[in-house]
Amino acid sequence: MWIETLQFVHNEKNEFALACPNLFSKKRVQDYYGGLIESSLRQVTGTSCKLVLEVAPCGRSEESGPTPKQLAFPNMQGQLNSRNGLRPDFTFDQFVVGQNNGFAYSAARAMASQNGSQQNALFLLSKTGLGKSHLSQAVGNHILTKNPKESVFYMSAEDFTSEMVDAIQSNTIPAFKTKYHKRCDVLLLEDIHYLSGKERTQRELSATLDCMAGNGKKVILSSCCLPSEIPKLNDKLHSRLAGSLISVIEPPNFRTRVKILKRKAEANNFIIPNDVIHYLAGEIVDDVRQLENGLIGAATKASLLGIPLDFKLAEGIVKNIVKERKQITIGAIKQLVALHYKVAVKDLSAKSRKQAIVRPRQIAIYLSRRYTDQPLQEIGRSFNRYHATALHSIKAVEQGLHADGSIQKQVEILSKRLEEGRF
Repeated sequence: MWIETLQFVHNEKNEFALACPNLFSKKRVQDYYGGLIESSLRQVTGTSCKLVLEVAPCGRSEESGPTPKQLAFPNMQGQLNSRNGLRPDFTFDQFVVGQNNGFAYSAARAMASQNGSQQNALFLLSKTGLGKSHLSQAVGNHILTKNPKESVFYMSAEDFTSEMVDAIQSNTIPAFKTKYHKRCDVLLLEDIHYLSGKERTQRELSATLDCMAGNGKKVILSSCCLPSEIPKLNDKLHSRLAGSLISVIEPPNFRTRVKILKRKAEANNFIIPNDVIHYLAGEIVDDVRQLENGLIGAATKASLLGIPLDFKLAEGIVKNIVKERKQITIGAIKQLVALHYKVAVKDLSAKSRKQAIVRPRQIAIYLSRRYTDQPLQEIGRSFNRYHATALHSIKAVEQGLHADGSIQKQVEILSKRLEEGRF
């Protein structure tokens, strides 16, 4: 999802530039893959290369002319029917249906197929890695296949916010409203919980959803939190979200996990013994994305080493995945941060507002959000804080990563230790 959309721009003066389709993608690649890419560049070139990420929607590069400002409004009519942002393999045919997601699948399928339905808003709820994005994009792909003239917009709530801020700064709010109120037939909006506390964006989204509902347009929303669990959400938007058809996606059972692995193996032309598939399905239980990554990792390792993909090889792959999942807990993160900053673990949950405690606490909360699947409410509770305070801590660290070199360095050190299991 994140790497395939990158485009090469240029490589000069030890600077390696790649283009990302939007600001959200740029931030995700920088935070999670920037160090890996620079490390790979050093191995290939033998010299230190600086990675530069630019925003260039629709895969534009220097050869195709100047990079446009992200989500610019002039001459946008030709982009309305673009599939940009939708993964072509995220279709209903490729989605494995089980007891854990059957209702969500049926609701999404009905949303994609029916016209004039009384229920035109769907809210997909699940933890990370269980198929929200797949189902949401499957709706978009299905609609565009049946009617290419439909205007389908797929984005994250962060993208929507960035676009609105850009419209305010460039004095193009009327064009922004026209785009969503009049030109959008289907809106696929991910990570609604990101809008917590963003009052202006909430008001604009509420107006957009009201307009789309009035015109019988379709909206698919997704989040890891129920509308009632999202802090600092205004009443109007909360009412609109709560009025959607809320469909929960649970972790898949063993039988469904086996079906997922077989479907993935077939799609990639992997020949996987049944005992290996059953072993992977029995060990990797919480996250579909991890399950698929385990299969691909095992098949790739077998291919690179030129050896059979057998039980022993799969065991080595699963050992690393399961070890990481079991070890990186909020408690482990607390201990690591406390040791690093030479403070007591209990101080991270205390009421102290001393800077020597506040900063480690904020970083511990940020790392808990990044490396565990715990919801924001549980993370806040673990530090004796409300989820709104936990969200503030995460944002404070994210801002510090861009503005304060010392914070960036500390987070990199702690992240590396977590990823290497040294805690």
